[in-house]
Amino acid sequence: MPKMKTLSAAKKRFKKTATGKIKRKKVGMRHNLSQKATKRKRHLRQMGLVSDAMIPTVKEMLVV
Repeated sequence: MPKMKTLSAAKKRFKKTATGKIKRKKVGMRHNLSQKATKRKRHLRQMGLVSDAMIPTVKEMLVV
C-alpha cells in the first residue's frame, strides 16, 4: 500500500495543540472590513478550534 500523504491545503490551515485539539483561523477577515465593527474584527483575529464533528475529517487530512 502506498504512503499516506498529508493534504497540502490542510497543513497550511491547521495546527495541532499539545492536548490534541486542532486550531484554525476564523473566517471573515478577507474583505468588506470597513463595515464590520472593530470588536468583531478583533475577535476574528484570534484562533478558533475545529468543532468536534469535524475533528476526524481534519485528522484524516493531516494523517495524524
